[in-house]
Amino acid sequence: MSGVLQHLDLILTQGDNSKRAMIAMSGGVDSSVAAYLTIKAGYECTGVTMRLFDNEAIGIEQESTCCSLADVEDARSVCNELGIPYYVFNFGDTFAKQVIDRFVANYENGRTPNPCIDCNRFLKFERLLKRAQDTNFVFIVTGHYARTSYDPVSGRYLLKRGLDKSKDQSYVLYGMTQEQLKHTLLPLGELTKEEVRNIAREQGFLTAEKDESQDICFVPDHDYGAFIRRYTGRDVASGDIVNVQGKTLGTHAGIIDFTVGQRKGIGIAASQPLYVVELDPQTDTVVVGSESDLYQNTAIIEDINLISLESIQGELRATAKHRYRSAEKPVIVTQIGTDKLRVEFIEPQKAITKGQALVLYDGDVVIGGGTITDVLTV
Repeated sequence: MSGVLQHLDLILTQGDNSKRAMIAMSGGVDSSVAAYLTIKAGYECTGVTMRLFDNEAIGIEQESTCCSLADVEDARSVCNELGIPYYVFNFGDTFAKQVIDRFVANYENGRTPNPCIDCNRFLKFERLLKRAQDTNFVFIVTGHYARTSYDPVSGRYLLKRGLDKSKDQSYVLYGMTQEQLKHTLLPLGELTKEEVRNIAREQGFLTAEKDESQDICFVPDHDYGAFIRRYTGRDVASGDIVNVQGKTLGTHAGIIDFTVGQRKGIGIAASQPLYVVELDPQTDTVVVGSESDLYQNTAIIEDINLISLESIQGELRATAKHRYRSAEKPVIVTQIGTDKLRVEFIEPQKAITKGQALVLYDGDVVIGGGTITDVLTV
């Protein structure tokens, strides 16, 4: 644990010498231990939980899997044990606009988003950081498994993978700006999940054995189509299901029920497995084909954020992940606009999907990333 404390002190020397930190408390084991380690490093801390929505507003009866009332009470309990103040901030307006509305719009336009990335971007590292700075906190602290550092040669703050490769969350943090990295502490980046649980057990935290959330917090039943219909109250256009040759195989009740790479639930009987290979929002058409039809080698990404570099000059060789759980693969990257990159995989990849984030790496360092807006084979 001493390495973690030294890491926090190293980060501190790069910024303001005031040791005031606002801890983002989700009510789970990770944020509990992040708070403990930050206090241990000598920071004056306050715990906060972001209240993001009411169940009634999104049409669900059960408690969500993130920032529920039970999570608030767990976070409050840990803060009481640690002897630090605790508050709940209502950020429901920002969450509705920047996370839920973007999620709905993406699905309606045939894309598959990652709302956790938007939550990090617009809630944790934008609105929460602003609230922290407005109240004279220098840092915000989260329980993400990733690392930050400062490179004196380039003069840039860096985002790096967490040392626990199975828990690394650098992919969902690629949108962090230089200002945000400068004022963020990630105490768990050098720890494994089991080490974190052991610290929680040693401290007697009630969150020590708490299960991790694997769901999108506002769609705990995984039925995205039903959520969108319920949330918007709008009718969804039906359309045709066609094969890659254009032959109509059947109909569907809405493209919001599908995502590229999907195999189950298509509703078409066939002698060979069928996969969703394309969604056309202009004609409300779902295109299906064989698994081999899912492989393509080039992605265009926009709304980019570069961290380790200010811009990409010429061709850059790197590795890339086109989904959170996908393995990294070698790529050649070319910047083709101020906010656009062309990413060519050396070998074709399965189900590169519009709306997902594509994140670039140089070893453990996150180069940057963006949203996939087009996929092609060249």
